[in-house]
Amino acid sequence: MAFDLVIRNGTVATAADIFAADVGIREGRVAALGEGLETAADGREIDATGKLVLPGGIDSHLHIEQLSGMGLMNADDFYSGTVSAAFGGNTTIIPFAAQHRGQSLRDVVKDYHERAAAKAVIDYAFHLIISDPTEQVLGQELPALIQDGYTSFKVYTTYDMLRLDDYQMLEVLALARREGALVMVHAENHEVIRWLGERLLAGGYRAPKYHAVAHARLAESEATHRVIALAELLDVPLLVVHVSTAEAAAEIRRAQDRGLKIYGETCPQYLFLTAADLDRPGAEGAMFCCSPPPRDASAQEAMWQALANDTFQVFSSDHAPYRFDESGKLAHGPEPDFKHVANGVPGVEVRLPLLFSEGVGKGRIDLNRFVALAATNAARLYGLYPRKGTIAVGSDADIAIWDPLREVEIGAAMLHDNVGYTPYEGRRVTGWPEIVLRRGKVIVADGALDAERGSGAFQPCASAEAAKPLGRPAPELDPETNFAAHIQPEDSPT
Repeated sequence: MAFDLVIRNGTVATAADIFAADVGIREGRVAALGEGLETAADGREIDATGKLVLPGGIDSHLHIEQLSGMGLMNADDFYSGTVSAAFGGNTTIIPFAAQHRGQSLRDVVKDYHERAAAKAVIDYAFHLIISDPTEQVLGQELPALIQDGYTSFKVYTTYDMLRLDDYQMLEVLALARREGALVMVHAENHEVIRWLGERLLAGGYRAPKYHAVAHARLAESEATHRVIALAELLDVPLLVVHVSTAEAAAEIRRAQDRGLKIYGETCPQYLFLTAADLDRPGAEGAMFCCSPPPRDASAQEAMWQALANDTFQVFSSDHAPYRFDESGKLAHGPEPDFKHVANGVPGVEVRLPLLFSEGVGKGRIDLNRFVALAATNAARLYGLYPRKGTIAVGSDADIAIWDPLREVEIGAAMLHDNVGYTPYEGRRVTGWPEIVLRRGKVIVADGALDAERGSGAFQPCASAEAAKPLGRPAPELDPETNFAAHIQPEDSPT
């Protein structure tokens, strides 16, 4: 049977290999890899000479058409958000169906599906956000949703309307262990942040730069240590998201070195921004407020090291788009105090170009590691691999063709989100995705989009191997005093 499309003369890279090959695509999937493949049925070919043929990116942490804890809706809906993601070389996103207290988790997921199905132009899965772990949610709704393909969920140790106490966290972790789900944690010590914030405001320190002071490094490292300890108690895997400090990264590395299934994630803002960006004139620093906040140059270097040495398996945008106006960052007035600035920065479209240019281009990571961080690791962690996240026979033909030498100056005017600014304005990068295929269809080429609203498809996630507990205590723990040693085999997912 002839191919529908052939990509010729490119250099194919996966998380494991780099090789010259043609890619034959049939019925939305990769049908063949090899040299000199036969011509497609209607002669449709893409000449990728001098280009890199990479798996389409998977941005596995971003906030699209989501209501914040402050009651603000993101600037991007599923159309603008997925269009921006596509132009950045991504073919799949995994945003959050966010439960607020008092809401049925089932109703939240149903509503999120309705939003996505009508607008998304690339494929998508959903994480859940659990803020109200009631008996109904833990006993019925969440187990059923996990079986339906929502196999990862996020919990918080901070924010008044989202945080769980340690008892609630243990309840959620125990359910994840039983059902084979992966828990993601926003780890910051709420009381430290609250205490510092109240005293800063009482002293008249209101400017955006004090957001970084209130969100102290110790608040992040302490909470990271604590949630790892809770996960160790139950022998359950855990992903600590958007890590910003060397101290928190060290907590994750120590747990990994002890044999625990602890994973880590960082984001562009922790590689390319610093706390000094929050100290811009007037309210301009509000554009850079996110939690945790950017730190300093030494923290940036620690994040690069953790990406290179596999302390961090995931590199996500944490795209949290709020406009710099009364609908977003300035919802509480033109000069809001740091406690009333919407938290989050945009970044879905520039995540991969930034990582490629400063990572591969500067020799901090190699091309295989870039592919792993761009797509493969997320696909594995969240149960989408090998359908997504690689270029292999039988995988979806989700492909981004990169010009590794193309130089681009990032600016808000060239991006496709609905935010109106970028924290990376004026930064020059080398390497850019020029052609993007979603399940074999070219959706981005020559700077133009060719994808209908709603043409993206929901991708249910399997229970990934990474989400399963080890089924034993860590070697150095005393089995007589470690609770995980007493969990019966039937309590673990098979």
